Amino acid sequence: MDNIIQSRARRPRPKVVTLTDAAATRVREIMSRAEKPYAGLRVGVKNGGCAGQEYVLEYADSADPLDEVVEDKGVKILIEPKAILFLIGSEIDYETSRLSAKFVFHNPNETDACGCGESVTIQPAAAAE
Repeated sequence: MDNIIQSRARRPRPKVVTLTDAAATRVREIMSRAEKPYAGLRVGVKNGGCAGQEYVLEYADSADPLDEVVEDKGVKILIEPKAILFLIGSEIDYETSRLSAKFVFHNPNETDACGCGESVTIQPAAAAE
């Protein structure tokens, strides 16, 4: 009997992060006014702040080989490998009030946040069973 390997179609993986319409519009505006073309918006998490971790948003000159690349609403998002488990299921929004305008993360993995809203405590997402 021959060894026949049947390949099954893989179901599409959900996006690690998504953008609201407001966030996508703002990122496109910022990128269109940048001093040079960028590969996308790099999103990560770093240690810092009074709650332990902070979100990081920055221009990305190019995609690193291990980056998770997400395209949403015409925006390319490059997610640092070490941040993926912390960001699974997150939505990035852009909120404007009378006194400020900022990107806001709605992250189901957050367990705590500091009073000033600048840092958070995030638990890595559990592996799906």
